[in-house]
Amino acid sequence: MNETSGPEEAARPSDEAPIRSYEIPYRYDTTATTAQLQEKFVDLGDGEETGAVVSIAGRLMLKRDQGKIVFGVVQDGTGRIQIFAPTKTTPNFDEFAGLSLGDWIGVTGEVIKTRRGELSIRPSEWVMLAPTRRPFPDKWHGITDPDTRYRQRYVDLWVSEESNAALRNRSRIMSLTRRWLEERDFMEVETPIFHSIASGAMARPFSTHHNALDVDLYLRIAPELYLKRLTVGGFERVFEIGRVFRNEGMSTRHNPEFTMLELYWAYSDYNDIMELVEQLVSSLAMEICGSTTLVYDDKELDLSVPWKRASMLDLIEEHTGLVLSIDMDRDALAAIAVEYGVEVKEYYGTGKLILEIYEKTTETQLWGPVFVTDYPKEVSPLSRDHRTSPGLTERFEGIVAGRELCNAFSELVDPDEQLARFHDQEAERAAGDAEAMGMDLDYIRALEYGMPPTGGLGIGMDRLVMLLTGSTTIRDVVLFPTLRPEQVTGTPPEDEAQAAPPPVE
Repeated sequence: MNETSGPEEAARPSDEAPIRSYEIPYRYDTTATTAQLQEKFVDLGDGEETGAVVSIAGRLMLKRDQGKIVFGVVQDGTGRIQIFAPTKTTPNFDEFAGLSLGDWIGVTGEVIKTRRGELSIRPSEWVMLAPTRRPFPDKWHGITDPDTRYRQRYVDLWVSEESNAALRNRSRIMSLTRRWLEERDFMEVETPIFHSIASGAMARPFSTHHNALDVDLYLRIAPELYLKRLTVGGFERVFEIGRVFRNEGMSTRHNPEFTMLELYWAYSDYNDIMELVEQLVSSLAMEICGSTTLVYDDKELDLSVPWKRASMLDLIEEHTGLVLSIDMDRDALAAIAVEYGVEVKEYYGTGKLILEIYEKTTETQLWGPVFVTDYPKEVSPLSRDHRTSPGLTERFEGIVAGRELCNAFSELVDPDEQLARFHDQEAERAAGDAEAMGMDLDYIRALEYGMPPTGGLGIGMDRLVMLLTGSTTIRDVVLFPTLRPEQVTGTPPEDEAQAAPPPVE
């Protein structure tokens, strides 16, 4: 076969199965994928032979031994095809019959269609590419334990079509997003992951230590301040898609490390960013789902343009009947918050209390999509003051299916005002707010060189992937989510054998 063989033993430690020993090739040449074969021979009649000899490779996912014929199903990265292996023409037939589910094999043979209409390869040669040493779950039963699915994603991807499709679509969404932005003259950049100051978002950081410099550093909680430095430097449309890290709890919506799209657009404001978001998301929905109307968590969701726009205060009134104002007495507002189950802390001002009431009563009720606008200044330290409403800022969050999808502002460009906001954050940190931002004086210095009016945006890409793939937990769209450590041994766990339904003949 097309291979260069080298001696390599592969033992399967099992009480029932004998030790299997094979010469494993260093490489293997394929001539087609299973998807290509399914497409090329779609019109082949039942019982017909093609005379076309091909070589494919993949995992053996199903197998049925009928004595004189073995039926198998091989799956590669594009799909599956049946292997029709008669004893008379299949080399080393007994060894082929003894293959285990999960074995990687290469098969060369003629493409045929069985009398029952299943496109197949009748092998004239086959080779072991990698034997599995652990019991492999069959395609029909899969992995029923979610924790095992996330820990052993390398197995889950084979036996769960939903996982495989969602994570492949994640890659498509990232690629399509980049292309969409680049077509609109946005330039992709990379900014540091190690930050000397935990700033750019309100979140707890992960910390580490750089030995050579003997300084403490933080894994970034956001790339925002570096990207805005680039705006000061003349990059008028700039974006980054990368990992950010927040030392917070885990849930169906939160993973300690996640993927963020951040972009900055000189000469724009938060109204322009709203249009950009709704156009981007609706475009991605058409590409991935074929429609801007989709079903998420068993409910219909319409992502077509335009999305609803409403202020936070108006939405609170709409859902609770409460008429709140940033100018209200702090104690009166705190009493209302307590009434709705908010745990009020001493350093909460009126802006923070309004936000807490909104999140407690309204946010999860917004099926959306809706742009929730005009956030209190107290909770928006990087946002520009609202041009007509004192005490509020030109900030919005895009809420879809009751969850924050994105956060955006008309960016604060005044260095004096930004310095004052950083001082306010320091005071809140001193009062006990562990998520308050740090003081970044170099960023103030950058603003002193002048930053034009700018709109900025952050989109949680994991949540966007969840939305477009119908996933209700973030772990389903992250290849390797953060989990508690487990004790891994070199001995395969005990596993009950499950009989797979037979392949179609």
